[in-house]
Amino acid sequence: MLEQIEKKVVAGERLDADDALALFRSHDLLAIGRLANMVRERRHGDRTYFNKNLRVEVTNVCMASCLFCSFAKLEEHMPGSHTMTHEEAWGKLEARMHDPPSEVHVVNGLHPGLPFSYYEKLLEGFKRIKPDIHLKCFTGVEMHFFAQHYGMTVREVLEKLRAAGLDSLPGGGAEIFHPEVRSRISNDKATADEWLEVHRVAHAMGMRSNATMLYGHIETFEHRVDHLMRLRGLQDETKGFQAYIPLAFHPDGNGMKHLPAPTAMDDLRNVAVGRLVLDNFDHIKAYWVSMTPKIAQVALAFGADDIDGTIVHETIYKAAGTRSPDGLSEADLIRLIREAGRKPVERDTLYNVVREHEKTSLPESALKVRDRKAGRHLEVLP
Repeated sequence: MLEQIEKKVVAGERLDADDALALFRSHDLLAIGRLANMVRERRHGDRTYFNKNLRVEVTNVCMASCLFCSFAKLEEHMPGSHTMTHEEAWGKLEARMHDPPSEVHVVNGLHPGLPFSYYEKLLEGFKRIKPDIHLKCFTGVEMHFFAQHYGMTVREVLEKLRAAGLDSLPGGGAEIFHPEVRSRISNDKATADEWLEVHRVAHAMGMRSNATMLYGHIETFEHRVDHLMRLRGLQDETKGFQAYIPLAFHPDGNGMKHLPAPTAMDDLRNVAVGRLVLDNFDHIKAYWVSMTPKIAQVALAFGADDIDGTIVHETIYKAAGTRSPDGLSEADLIRLIREAGRKPVERDTLYNVVREHEKTSLPESALKVRDRKAGRHLEVLP
């Protein structure tokens, strides 16, 4: 089966659902990775993208009770719940203005007690601090919640938030589209069709967005294929998605804590299959927060061309027990990319190039170790 798939990939032909299922079922991960890397290098060569971004989760109070979520709290005054004041949220950006990010990424719980004006004022304040900051905020689930909760259409919600400074949408909340899974893990928030409709409307308004899939819990390979096909179908229709981000399930502290986390093999398989199946998506991200920086680095040879950004202050995966750090520096990201044999390219949210860095040879030894605190070199003698 892989031989027939390889012929299609080499010829640039579209893979179908049966091909996608065969890829997920195959044990020959290296062969799948080689094909995905072929497609990746056709599109991007050695270029690997990253950006300087800032994550802000202003509230974890949420009406939904998703089984996979370790982040949300059902009520405002529950232990561990938080809702930032505007000043607290804006302070996250103000603290970074010595080396400002190009993007603020905001995702939250579905808070029933906040007025819609809270979100408008939040965006307006970020723009006052840095007028050219790109605001990638509120998932399709949040947008659907806003429409339902505040009595507006999705388009009206997007128009109001866009007037307040919204620039694009993140890809979160997609989870798994198939109702057999979605009804069990997240039955009290936007359906697959409702999530897709939010992105359809945003794309029609000229806005860009991303797309995700949460893998490694109770879904089957057939459910994953269904998810990818629905994303590909909407992209055929609107051409508004920028990047696909497979997200690894983390079990700590949630309703599916009895399940094991995905393995490194599954992490790499999902990146590679995403690259091969989503032929109309320009970019595939290896999200280092969910799969660890080391696996994300390897994923750059399995179809991924983007390693995301500096992040800083991520709390959703932190609550679920990720071993990844809170954030990475620009130098950290450049090192990860270079040691994967790729060329680091700093981008903005819309993939405009900010700066291209040169590839370098691999470090051969620790003969010179930089003492960063003292700002000097230590000579290590044989």
